[in-house]
Amino acid sequence: MTWVEAIVLGIVQGLTEFLPVSSSGHLRITSAIFFDRDAGASFTAVTQLGTEAAVLIYFAKDIWRITRTWLVGIRDRSVRSSLDYRMGWYVIVGSIPIGLFGFLFKDQIKTAGRNLWLVATTLIVFAFVLAFAEYWGRQTRTLENFRMKDGVVMGFAQAMALIPGVSRSGGTLTAGLLLNLTREAAARYSFLLAIPAVVMSGVFSLGDVFEPSAPGTSTPSVAQMIVATVIAFGIGYAAIAWLLRYVAHHTLYVFVLYRVALGTLVLALLMTGTISAT
Repeated sequence: MTWVEAIVLGIVQGLTEFLPVSSSGHLRITSAIFFDRDAGASFTAVTQLGTEAAVLIYFAKDIWRITRTWLVGIRDRSVRSSLDYRMGWYVIVGSIPIGLFGFLFKDQIKTAGRNLWLVATTLIVFAFVLAFAEYWGRQTRTLENFRMKDGVVMGFAQAMALIPGVSRSGGTLTAGLLLNLTREAAARYSFLLAIPAVVMSGVFSLGDVFEPSAPGTSTPSVAQMIVATVIAFGIGYAAIAWLLRYVAHHTLYVFVLYRVALGTLVLALLMTGTISAT
């Protein structure tokens, strides 16, 4: 991997991780168009540690409060009706699907799941699903109205993002809107839900990211991996604040249009042989 590649991909990761456009899909597409190779699923997982570090810092007070209340609630029944205690369980239970499917399909995620025909198609298909959710969802429920079934549904939606092009944030936002949550409530739970899955995925991928690359892939050095992750952290932190402000006052249709345009572009490049699907 070149330094330009590492820096560019770090920027792309930071910009797209929290937007409903698929950061893993963008890393795959960027690698194919500009560098004629694939940085790999492990590179994506490790750079996500940078963006999740941004979540941990941005929501530090919320995370500490939820964690503390959950631990107290294990012993003290009087706090179990609080939102913070319940949110602890919602995040734990909601994280199970992506952990289970990630383990069962880890080989496919690193191989067949990175095919650009699949990435482009999922970008377009799930754009229309997001558009339907934005149009149909009544957005009458806040986190105060959040229930365990909501956490389970959004957990399965997050698991679908194991396929590049679906988008973790896009999947959870879509599910949240279909459950009639407000965009801001869905986004906040989405940020919290991502922490266990992304951190564990990144940690388990640390060893793989430095292994010799298969044909058509690139391998970063330790220094390049660190720089890419730090860049993703800085840009990701700014993206969190921007997205929360944006969803409070705007629809998600701009992301729908962007996903369709990008997916169509990738399909056109594939059909003309400009880029390779693998």
